[in-house]
Amino acid sequence: MSGVEVVLLVAVLLLALVVVGAVLFGVRVLRGFRAAPAPEDPAFIAEKDRQEQSLAALRSAADEANSTIDVAKSAAAAARTEAAAAKAEAKSARAEARRVLDDARAEADTILERAHRQAEADAEQLRTAARRSGEREVAVLAATTREQAAEVERRAARMDERERLHTEEVERLAERERQLTAASADLARREAGLVERETALAAAEEQRRRELERVAGLTADAARAELIEAIETQAKREAALLVRDIESDARTTADQRARHIVVDAIQRVASEQTAESVVSVLHLPGDEMKGRIIGREGRNIRAFESVTGVNLIIDDTPEAVLLSCFDPVRREVGRLTLEKLVLDGRIHPHRIEEVHDLARHEVEELCHRAAEDALVEVGITEIHPELVTLLGRLRYRTSYGQNVLKHLVETAHIAGIMAAELRLDIPTIKRCAFLHDIGKALTHEVEGSHAIIGADLARKYGESEDVVHAIEAHHNEVPPQTIEAVLTQASDACSGGRPGARRESLEAYVKRLERIEEIAAGKLGVEKVFAMQAGREVRVMVKPEDVDDIGAAVLARDVAKQIEEELTYPGQIRVTVVRESRVTEIAR
Repeated sequence: MSGVEVVLLVAVLLLALVVVGAVLFGVRVLRGFRAAPAPEDPAFIAEKDRQEQSLAALRSAADEANSTIDVAKSAAAAARTEAAAAKAEAKSARAEARRVLDDARAEADTILERAHRQAEADAEQLRTAARRSGEREVAVLAATTREQAAEVERRAARMDERERLHTEEVERLAERERQLTAASADLARREAGLVERETALAAAEEQRRRELERVAGLTADAARAELIEAIETQAKREAALLVRDIESDARTTADQRARHIVVDAIQRVASEQTAESVVSVLHLPGDEMKGRIIGREGRNIRAFESVTGVNLIIDDTPEAVLLSCFDPVRREVGRLTLEKLVLDGRIHPHRIEEVHDLARHEVEELCHRAAEDALVEVGITEIHPELVTLLGRLRYRTSYGQNVLKHLVETAHIAGIMAAELRLDIPTIKRCAFLHDIGKALTHEVEGSHAIIGADLARKYGESEDVVHAIEAHHNEVPPQTIEAVLTQASDACSGGRPGARRESLEAYVKRLERIEEIAAGKLGVEKVFAMQAGREVRVMVKPEDVDDIGAAVLARDVAKQIEEELTYPGQIRVTVVRESRVTEIAR
């Protein structure tokens, strides 16, 4: 019985109880009517009306209960119908479930059978693979065993060979020991003979000394004292002659030696230098400043390069940019312009033009001040203002790493010292030496040699013919005809050729190293050659079977002598010949 049927049954029972109660109540009321008093009593009439109303209400309630019972019956019938339908559906569902279950069991049996067959096939494949792997491993083990057996045989053969060699070595050592014993006995005999001879020689020497003393009439001590006195007298006489010759030579060569000392001092004058370069580096406060320098779509960097004439290189270098230009003055103006822009923070094309004008005036002022300081240091007072401007531009010019303006000052000092030694016109010679490289201020703008350019400038701005000729002749473009020109050449060579004044070109340096290695490699028995310490040391590796120790010493001397004869170099070069013998044995 379903839950709906139970609910309907309970509702029917409750309604039946209500109907039975109402019927019993109506029977009780009817009985009261039969035993009631006379109809004339008003209370009785009222009570009767009330009971009739109650009976009417009970009848209506009974009718409603009957109708409800009918509805409940119809609902119960419908519920029984639905229950019957549900039972039929449940029965068909159970039948379908049994059918599905039977199909599932049949499918499961099929799958299990297929899985059993697949498992048997996989197991057979695994057994086959395991059998093959085992066969391969057995083959590898067999090969390894054979190799180890062969290795053992080889080691046994080596041990036998080593034992044989050891036996031969023992035999050789025994033979050598016998030879040494015989040699020792021979040496003992010779030593005994030498002792006897020394004794005989001592006796003969004593006999000879006594005979000499008898013939000379002097004892050995007296003869020694007389000989020492004679040698001492002769040494004193030779020493006096030597002192006199030294004093005479000092008097005759004093002036010449003094001049040599002055020249040596001039050659060792130290001067400030700068490394020659075509780039300048400007450090930035941060990498974000690079973006502001470039500007939107590169307008700032284009404006900067157009205004200054300096190429701006912005690469991966952290917090730094490079300025490249062959004109050192223009490069310095560009560097100062960019530095001011970075400090100010406002970078745009109009601001770049303003700052460039300020930087150009500032650099011109620095150049003018540097030229005036150089003129004051040299002692030149009267000079054309245009020459002063050109001299100031040399503050940023270098030649082989040497600052040109400092070179001019140094050359003027050296020329003045030489003129004083020769008792010549010091101011004129210093003026020639100071202006001899003035043409280098325009070599970026005018074609031709800086000597000819400088002579044209000096002639244009009213310098004397002696000064003009010294300028144009200091590199032999024009043969020197005056003492001023010769002294200008000499002072220029002293300033540029002194140790440390100029850096050597990379090409000449590489060629010198290659020639040093070629000289050493051309000798017999040389295996390898290494030029070390910037060419100041050469290490020659020789073959020990071709060159012995004496040959190594001769080889070192020959290489050093050939280097001295063929090459020009600063300082000295050490030649080291390495002869090495190596014996290698492997312990197994």
